[in-house]
Amino acid sequence: MTNLFNRSWTHSELLNYVGDLSQIAGIKLGEWADGAERGLRVADVRTGSGLAFSVLLDRGMDIGPASYKGMPLAWVSPTGWGHPMYHDPQGIGWLRTFGAGLLTGCGLTHLGAPDEDQGESLGLHGRLSHLPAQHVRVDEAWQGDECSFWVEGEMRQARVFGENLRLKRRIMVELGGNRIAIHDLVENLGVAESPLMLLYHINLGFPFLDETSELVAEPHPVEPRDAAAEPGLQEWMCFQKPTPGYAEQVFYHDLPVDKNGWASVQLVNRLRKLGLCVRFQKATLPNLVQWKMMGQSNYVLGIEPANCRVGGRSQERARGALQFLQPGEQREFQVEIEVSQRE
Repeated sequence: MTNLFNRSWTHSELLNYVGDLSQIAGIKLGEWADGAERGLRVADVRTGSGLAFSVLLDRGMDIGPASYKGMPLAWVSPTGWGHPMYHDPQGIGWLRTFGAGLLTGCGLTHLGAPDEDQGESLGLHGRLSHLPAQHVRVDEAWQGDECSFWVEGEMRQARVFGENLRLKRRIMVELGGNRIAIHDLVENLGVAESPLMLLYHINLGFPFLDETSELVAEPHPVEPRDAAAEPGLQEWMCFQKPTPGYAEQVFYHDLPVDKNGWASVQLVNRLRKLGLCVRFQKATLPNLVQWKMMGQSNYVLGIEPANCRVGGRSQERARGALQFLQPGEQREFQVEIEVSQRE
């Protein structure tokens, strides 16, 4: 059964009330038309429960603006989501078009700090967030009295005499649901092994994030990234008002898993009676990075499942943690984002 508008519905009951399901929910393809975002293809998704978000098809199928029953969930930076033609891949140029939103993809062969690895110059957080999707497809399907919607496409990161990686992504929701399921499959289409670094940069902001919010997880080891984060180690789960001159703090979390291999962490705002849970398959995403930025204007919590840390590719290689894909090899990644009402 589908749960909508405070009751359960069968397929036939619900369709008796509407001429087309898009009256309630669905996915609509479009294109933004102004400023640096002009020409950016998007897929606007509504589940019918109040959850709505935009998939940025030309930005690595990132998820941009997102809201629940009218309340914004994600931080939005002052740069906006520029068309990928404006991407500056050098140094920290990535920040010129980091619009943030609910999900920003980082990777595929490098992420984290600008770096130089084996003679290759690598900019902040890699190229994934600026790769346009191709073979885009939107669809819906009923199974009995339950309906699912999805948008899927694929991104290619390739270079002559270099890597040739393809990421196939499907983002799926259920009619009446509050959960976004992200399924990624990365394949090495090249003839040589390739580094593989992937991070899901989930960015939560005001009014969902404020000084009444708390990050909740089962007891687990937490490690500060550097000396700047050490003073905040005992308060990684707490947040304060926007603070002048705040220096970002980054923590590494080693979360436990359930019987099915899922790790999870939840941001809770008890004042607004809302929670948002991030789940991920830890077998392929063994790290959870927390970015705590309580600055003025830059007021954001990053919850970031990843297969690496964020010091850069040369650091991953030096500590023996850099992952690779062999020619023809595929690797699967799963992340879920779910909103819940709380009493």
